Amino acid sequence: MKKNKALFGFMALVLVLSMLAGCGKSNNAAENNTPANNTGANNSSSEQTEKKIAGEITVLTQRTDIVDTVFKDYAAEFNKKYPDVKVNFQALSDYEGQITVRMNSDDYGDVLLLPTSIPLKDSPDFYEPLGELSELSKQYIGLEERTVDGKVYGIPTAVNFSGILYNKKVFADAGITTAPKTPEEFLNALKAIKDKGDAIPLYTNYADSWPLTQWEAVLTTVAGSVDYVNVEQPNTDDNFVAGKPHYELYKVMYDAAKEGLIEKDPTTTNWEASKADMANGKIGAMVLGSWAIGQVQGLAANPDDIAYMPFPTNASEVIMPLADDYTVGINKHSKNKDAARAWIDWFINESNYPTEQAGGMSPVVGAPLPATLKQFEGSDVKFELQTPSQPGQEGLVDKIDKDAEIGLWQPEFKKRIIEAAIGNLNESYDDIMKDLNDAWVKSRAKVTKE
Repeated sequence: MKKNKALFGFMALVLVLSMLAGCGKSNNAAENNTPANNTGANNSSSEQTEKKIAGEITVLTQRTDIVDTVFKDYAAEFNKKYPDVKVNFQALSDYEGQITVRMNSDDYGDVLLLPTSIPLKDSPDFYEPLGELSELSKQYIGLEERTVDGKVYGIPTAVNFSGILYNKKVFADAGITTAPKTPEEFLNALKAIKDKGDAIPLYTNYADSWPLTQWEAVLTTVAGSVDYVNVEQPNTDDNFVAGKPHYELYKVMYDAAKEGLIEKDPTTTNWEASKADMANGKIGAMVLGSWAIGQVQGLAANPDDIAYMPFPTNASEVIMPLADDYTVGINKHSKNKDAARAWIDWFINESNYPTEQAGGMSPVVGAPLPATLKQFEGSDVKFELQTPSQPGQEGLVDKIDKDAEIGLWQPEFKKRIIEAAIGNLNESYDDIMKDLNDAWVKSRAKVTKE
């Protein structure tokens, strides 16, 4: 897709959704809101229509906030179509940590969200194939993240965009009536909020750890290029050097912490409480995916106070990257794979989870755009998927990262940055960046020779 400003803005997203699959739009599932034509080895839709779907399944989720309410309503609706399937839910408060422990055995539910810590190449060892990419890509976008040798192992529960969730009233009360666009403007806005003294300018959610990983999702915005993450990054030795995207991204985190624009004691943060605090005007901003919009708006007396903006950048183009939320798949060891597949198809195609609960877009090709995107209509903001890895370099960023023990999508070095900024560690930001870059260079040299 050409980078012509006249074509982008809000309409770029429409083009993305219609073209991403690489095929023509399906004329059945997407339009009629019926389950997709599935081609899994044991779970094709034709097989499902020919035999009775029955059994008991356990669905694992990270949504502790709605597992006893919304999800039970989903089960009731699902049972209208599949009355002989009993659906149980288990919500894990530390999903990534708990699910990886459970996956040391065969007991990790029937339907699960595929943890990001399991390498793509190992997917066939844990999950049931859902179908061929060539067929399922006619129905869904974002399948490549969990595709091995042409077989799909996970379907996105939603397609999210990444940026900053903020309380417009908190910003307005501090004199900021338009969303900051550059890092300098953003830090000045946070200082204005601090000077007013009524809210925490930027909440890191340090104690819960996982929210810190949300910063990595905005790397494309800082780079101003959809090529950076998967194409440029694995081919550079300057990944954490001044002027490069990673350095500029986390400098915002460091500066905000150093200037006292975050929580007074980051070790006492609380994720669930932070959502209510933002809704009530006690927090100015948090770096989170679009999935959080609905969660916070649902707690606000005035939902319109809760808004979303791109991460501040000095790039010439403002790109809000589209990316999969958790992908959902089937435990390879499940005893009720047909029932598990029926749930996945219903959940993605017929529930309101992708837009109403995940705060993103439906992964179904041709699905209508969510209301949360209307604020960007007519703006210069571009919504684009990242460029896939070059042939032969699939998973290379992940390999380098793991070998270097950097943890691009882990919280450790983010915590280190915050600790250094608030004076708990005797090292500078440049010390940390040099350490990370040295590890990257050494690992890249090793991995690319293998």
